[in-house]
Amino acid sequence: MGGRNTWPVLDDAGSAYRVNEAGDGLEERVTPAVRDAVRQTIADAAAGPAAGSAADHLAAAWQAAYGRSPDPVRAYSEAIKAVECAAHAVVQPNNAKATLGTMLGEIKNARHKFSAAIPSPAGDPIAAAEAMMRALWDGQTSRHGAQTTTVPETLEAARAGVHLAAALVQWFVSGAVIRTP
Repeated sequence: MGGRNTWPVLDDAGSAYRVNEAGDGLEERVTPAVRDAVRQTIADAAAGPAAGSAADHLAAAWQAAYGRSPDPVRAYSEAIKAVECAAHAVVQPNNAKATLGTMLGEIKNARHKFSAAIPSPAGDPIAAAEAMMRALWDGQTSRHGAQTTTVPETLEAARAGVHLAAALVQWFVSGAVIRTP
């Protein structure tokens, strides 16, 4: 996801790409502070056993969004899976088949059971996290088929989804969103 560039020629030539963290491919350059924040979130998620495989999914989402051959549909899907993994233990710990959609339903029906570091101005403790989760969920247009044509996610939408997911994963892993007793 963004290690030390072992090919200075890419820097010297002003390349739009850099060597990825694993050193086995290229990825599009992203502002170092942003890249480092996502990398730290991946590390924090990997260190937190309650986050399941959130780190793996977020890393895969990043690679699918910023790698040499971007795959927006995969990036968006992996971003959602990362949030599902990170939020599962907090939002629906007793639902083995929890999805982002079922978690949004749980929050809607039992918002008094949650608290977040950033409450809404109206005093709703979970509104900000819920709105971010809803934006990610509603933004995935290719999740289901229908009679109308399925429209795959654009690269711009996928990248936005990856960054939104990174913020949500960080919130759930860090304890900024918790389930109250």
